[in-house]
Amino acid sequence: MADQTGALRESFLQQENNSAQYPLPDNEEERLVALQEYQLLDTPPEQSFERLTGLASRLFNVPIVLISLIERERQFFKSHIGLDICETSREVSFCTHAIMRDDVLVVPDATKDQRFSTNPLVLGPPFIRFYAGKPLVTPSGMRLGTVCLIDTKPRFSFNDDDRKHLSDIASLVMEHMETRRLDLVRSISQARFENIARTSADAIIFSNSESQITFWNHSAERIFGYKADEVLNHSTDILIPDSWLPLYEAEVERLQTGEQLQLADRVVELSGLRKDGTEFPAEFSLSTWWEGPSVNAGAIIRDITERKENEERLFRLASLDPLTDLPNRGAWRECLMNVLQASEPCTVMLLDLDLFKEINDTLGHAFGDEVLKEVATRLRTICKEARMIARLGGDEFIILYPGNDARRARALASEIIATIKTPYDFAGQHAEIGVSIGISFSPQHSLRADELMGAADLALYRAKAAGKGQFEIFVPALREVAVARRAFEQELRQAFERKEFELFYQPQFSAETRELTGAEALIRWHHPHRGLLSPASFIDVLSQKPSAPEIGEWILHTASSQAARWRKQRKDFRIGVNLFAVQFRHGNLVQVVRKVLDETGLPGEAVELEIVENILLHDEPDTLRLLNDLRTLGVGLAFDDYGTGFASLSILKRYPVSRLKIDRTFIRDVDTNPEDEAVVRAILYLGRSFGMNVIAEGVETEAQLSFLQKSGCQEVQGYLLGRPVPSAEFEERFLSGITKKG
Repeated sequence: MADQTGALRESFLQQENNSAQYPLPDNEEERLVALQEYQLLDTPPEQSFERLTGLASRLFNVPIVLISLIERERQFFKSHIGLDICETSREVSFCTHAIMRDDVLVVPDATKDQRFSTNPLVLGPPFIRFYAGKPLVTPSGMRLGTVCLIDTKPRFSFNDDDRKHLSDIASLVMEHMETRRLDLVRSISQARFENIARTSADAIIFSNSESQITFWNHSAERIFGYKADEVLNHSTDILIPDSWLPLYEAEVERLQTGEQLQLADRVVELSGLRKDGTEFPAEFSLSTWWEGPSVNAGAIIRDITERKENEERLFRLASLDPLTDLPNRGAWRECLMNVLQASEPCTVMLLDLDLFKEINDTLGHAFGDEVLKEVATRLRTICKEARMIARLGGDEFIILYPGNDARRARALASEIIATIKTPYDFAGQHAEIGVSIGISFSPQHSLRADELMGAADLALYRAKAAGKGQFEIFVPALREVAVARRAFEQELRQAFERKEFELFYQPQFSAETRELTGAEALIRWHHPHRGLLSPASFIDVLSQKPSAPEIGEWILHTASSQAARWRKQRKDFRIGVNLFAVQFRHGNLVQVVRKVLDETGLPGEAVELEIVENILLHDEPDTLRLLNDLRTLGVGLAFDDYGTGFASLSILKRYPVSRLKIDRTFIRDVDTNPEDEAVVRAILYLGRSFGMNVIAEGVETEAQLSFLQKSGCQEVQGYLLGRPVPSAEFEERFLSGITKKG
C-alpha cells in the first residue's frame, strides 16, 4: 500500500506541473463558494460518511469507494475505502467529469475510453478499469463532488437498479453534509440564523427558558402538522412522544437551572410526535444561547423517515439474497467471523443442489427460481436452531449451527437430504432434485473462517464424488489430497515450461488393405520421478488449466509439422489431433489452425481435428459457426468416442462432421456380444447415410478386424496393427515399407 500511495502522490505532483485541461461547470465560481459553506475540505474522517462508503463497497462488491469533493485544482476524499490517500489532482480526477452531468457517469473500461485511457491512475496504481460516480447535489443545485465506485477490473453491467442504489447512497451522503452545514450555522448571529431557518428544509424551533416555543418555521409546520399560531407560546412537550419524555423533562430542568444540555452540540436520533399522534424517526440537533439573563434553546429537526427506509432497503440489499430472502455471502462471513472470534464451537454445513442445472435447462429459470425459494423455506423449517442459513449464490446454501456434535450433524444432514429430495410442483410442472452436504467443525478443523469453509468444501467435493445425495464430514486426509492435487497442478504448469511433454503417434490403417492412412497424435508426459505417463494420468487436470489453449496449440503445431515431413514419403498421410474443450471457448481456434497450416505447408485435408460430445453441446450457435469456419479451411472433423454419450442424430445432421470414431468399448467384444455388434453396425450405417467415413478404435484381434472388414468399416487403429510410439520409431516402423504388428 505504501508503494501505491507513493505512486499516486508522485502522479499528483507531476500533474500539478502540467497545464490542466478538464471540463468546468458554467457556474464554477458559485459552485466553489457553495463547497466552502460545508467546511468539509481537509477535515478528518467521520463515522457517518465512513458507514456509507462501507455500505456501498459491500452492496456493489467493489474494492474502492470514495466520497470526493471537487475543489478548484484538486479533489479531496472525505471518506475513502481501498485507497490510502485523501486527495489527487483535479486533472486526473474521473469525478470532475462526473459533476458535469445530472445522472450517474459510468465508465465500463477506462482503458477503452478516450478521456481516461492515458490517465496515470489507469496506467498505474490503483489501475482503475471501472468507474461509476453520482454527483452530490446541494438543495440549490450545486454539484460539489461525487460518490464513486472504482474497480480494478472492467464491468460491463451497471443496470437501472444499480444506478438507483448509487443515487440513494449519494442522497444519504448529501443529507449528512446538510446536517453538518446546519450545525455550523448555529455559530453565526441569531438574526441571520432565523433568516436561514425560515427557508430551511428542516424544522427549526426556538424556545425560552420555560420551554415555550418562540420560533416555528414553515418546515416545522410541514413536519409536525401544527401551524405556527397553534404552537407559539405553547410548551415543546407537545412534540415529544412518551418514549423519551423522561429525557426531555431532565433536559428542561437543566435548561431552567442554566446547566449545559446533555444532548447539546451533537446530533441524536429520537422520535418526533406529530399533531395526529403518529411518531416518526428524526435527527435532533440542540443548542443553547444566552440573551441577557435568560437562556434559550434551539432545535434543528430533520424527518429521516425516507432516509431510514432507504438505509434499510440498501442494507437489506447488501446483506440479503433478493431471491430467497436468506442472508447472502457477506452476511454469512460476518456471522461466522463473530462466532469464531467469540471462540464458540460451531458446525458448518455446505450444501450443493444435485441436478439443479437440469431443471433450469429443461423447465426454465423461472421454475428454477421457485425451486430455490422452496429449498430456502424447507431449510428454515428443518433448521430452526441454526445461527444462520445463507445462500452463497447459484445452488449453494450454507448453514451455521451452534455446537460441534458430530452425531447431531449426521442426523440433521440425513433429514435435510430426505427433505430436499421431496418432489417440487409448480404450475403443473414436476421436478426432483437432491443435495450433497459437506460438514466441518470448529475448533476441531480450524479456528479460521477460510479454513473452516475450505474444510466443508473439501467434504462436499468428496460427497458429490461418492454419488451425490450424500453427506461427508471433513477429515484431515481430504486436505492432504487437495494439497497433493495442487502440487500435481504445479508440476503440470512446470512440465510444459520444461518441455517434458512429447507426442506419440498411433498409426491408422485401411481396414481392407491394412495400408497406412495416417496417425493420431497422443500426448505423453516424461515425469521426472514417475516416468512416462499416459494421458489418463493427467489429461483431465490439464484440460482445466489456463495453459490448456497454449498446450493445445503446441500439440497441433508439433503434430502438423511432423505430418508435413511424413507426407513427403506418403503423400496422402493424414494426422489426427485431439482438441481441448477450452480451445473452442478461447475464441481464436480458426486463426490458430490457419496459422499452423500456413507455417507447415500442409493442405487442410491432411489435418483431422478430433472433437468430443461435450464440445458439440456447448453454446450451440457459436460452436456450429466455428466448426463451419474450420471446415472452410479444409480440415476434417472427427466425432471421437461416438456412441458413448447422449448425442442425437440431429447432431450429425446439423454439424459438419466428416468422420465418426467408434469407441473401443464397443469393439472389445464386437465379435462375441450381439449388443456391441448391433451398435457398431448402426454407427457404420449412420456413417454411410450421412456420407461420413468411419474409423474403429481399439482393434486388438484378427477376429475384430475381420468383423469390421465384412461390415464395411473404412479404417481402423489399435494394438493389433500398431501401438502409439515416438515419432522416430513411428517413421522406422510404419513409413519404411515394413509393417510390423504392435
